[in-house]
Amino acid sequence: MKLDFDSLQRAYREGTTTPRQLLTELRAKAAALNDEYRLFIHLLSEAQLEPYLAALDGQSVDSLPLFGLPFAIKDNIDLAGIPTTAACPAFAYTPERSATLVAQLIALGAVPLGKTNLDQFATGLNGTRSPFGACRNSVLPDYPSGGSSAGSPLAVALGVASFALGTDTAGSGRVPAALNNLVGLKASKGLLSTAGVLPACRTLDCVTTFTHSAAEASRLLALTARFDPLDEYSRHNPAWNDGSAFGVVQTFRFGVPRNEDLQFFGCSEGAQLFADAVQRLQQLGGTPVELDLSPFLEAARLLYEGPWVAERYSVVGELMERDPGAILPVIRAVLAKAPSVDGVQTFRAQYRLQQLKAQCDALMNELDCVLTPTIGRPVTLAELAAEPVLRNSELGYYTNFVNLLDYAAVAVPSAFMANGLPWGVTLLGRAFTDQYLLSLAAAYQGAPAPTGRARNDRARLVVCGAHLEGLALNGQLRQRGARLLEKTVSSPDYRLYALAGGPPLRPGMLRVAEDGVAIEVEVWELPSSELGSFLTGIPAPLGLGKVQLADGRWESGFICEAYGLAGSEDISGFGGWRGWLAQR
Repeated sequence: MKLDFDSLQRAYREGTTTPRQLLTELRAKAAALNDEYRLFIHLLSEAQLEPYLAALDGQSVDSLPLFGLPFAIKDNIDLAGIPTTAACPAFAYTPERSATLVAQLIALGAVPLGKTNLDQFATGLNGTRSPFGACRNSVLPDYPSGGSSAGSPLAVALGVASFALGTDTAGSGRVPAALNNLVGLKASKGLLSTAGVLPACRTLDCVTTFTHSAAEASRLLALTARFDPLDEYSRHNPAWNDGSAFGVVQTFRFGVPRNEDLQFFGCSEGAQLFADAVQRLQQLGGTPVELDLSPFLEAARLLYEGPWVAERYSVVGELMERDPGAILPVIRAVLAKAPSVDGVQTFRAQYRLQQLKAQCDALMNELDCVLTPTIGRPVTLAELAAEPVLRNSELGYYTNFVNLLDYAAVAVPSAFMANGLPWGVTLLGRAFTDQYLLSLAAAYQGAPAPTGRARNDRARLVVCGAHLEGLALNGQLRQRGARLLEKTVSSPDYRLYALAGGPPLRPGMLRVAEDGVAIEVEVWELPSSELGSFLTGIPAPLGLGKVQLADGRWESGFICEAYGLAGSEDISGFGGWRGWLAQR
């Protein structure tokens, strides 16, 4: 039985299975797999599953958007009535209510199958740091599943869940996605509620989703990105990042790390696999731009060398002091220096992080996204056993900085290595560009093109007069952080007029049914948050509407109402505003 969203819901509609039949089969399959893969800490019993299945009785498939979709939950996320262990039995507690996100998914029709294994207290990127057993890779037994969200991707990759929840502080939702050929969405901080999630680093933690496709991740995000008053770190999702923002990406600029910043840790295949990924994005309409990754990497080092280790200790420190044997030795070693971190060190690290973020943001503002490998080199279970800290650190080279710098990221399957192990890349971007990144990820996967054009946190604007580069009102764009994308012409369907009045002199561009010409225009891009203030400052008879460009695209741009042409001069013959100004 295929468990992707569309196939499974089609099977329900056709009556070839029911949620109760399917969950019974999946529970048995998961139990059989657990001895080898150690993916579940707690599988729900038939009695524990029954309330969720009973809630679907009498409902139609189309009445709930996630009707009957089985999902797995990382065991640092609460499910009511089921122990949350964080892979530490001595720490376990049984919550009375589910995490907000889990409750949302259940209300939408999804059915929880169980709680999955993880690196203890979500500290690690490999999936082997658990008293419940190491999670091996879904493809090759000599490799780990990746962590800390170790069991959740296995549940999806091994075919016992349609999707799964993990968490991500330093890459825990991206590294295991890459190692198991899945899409791992680490949404912008605060976009998915973390109420009911046991913190690793409360200020950085994100809940993540594991799916087979970017389209499925987009659907989940659109349904669950809601402000949660129970989560003090929750943030409102801007309208430009709702479900309708998932669409076709046409042209874009993507950052590619400099050669000196790329690290593959001795992997003979990584450089070529990444070069192939860059080429694939170019084929999708992207223009690569060399990116200095050094400030990003310096920020990454702060995560384990700075006070954020003390933030982890704030959760488990009491248990570690009372009963150190309850904590795995490798976790104790990571947290050992935390008690010595003082307030002065903390503030100094925060100041340095803010300096680095300013540098990174300036670089990101010139790009639509950044492409990196998800991991530099996969490591074997034997290598992890021999050098656990070093090998774990290597796995986080491209992931550790993302949450510290408040960016969104999606890990995407890209290729298979010569030994058959999955290999992936990550698309990362500014906060609240999640649906845009997922749009690119879907195209990268070769998925059928969705309807509509993808949106990010930038708005395109066609200007034809005083806002052109270097002219009188161009500063109104520049002060809002706008940048020039291209100089082009409109479709041959317009007339251009010099309007009466001024200063400043202003043109009016009017679409006509006949005798139209192509008009010189520029396409600018400015933050969507600035578009409203720009719009309210436009005087009549001008306004913003849709302007068609020579290549057929329609973009938002300046238009003129016909009544405003009284007393104007038709200047269409000059081909544009600059041409008319030049002859004056």
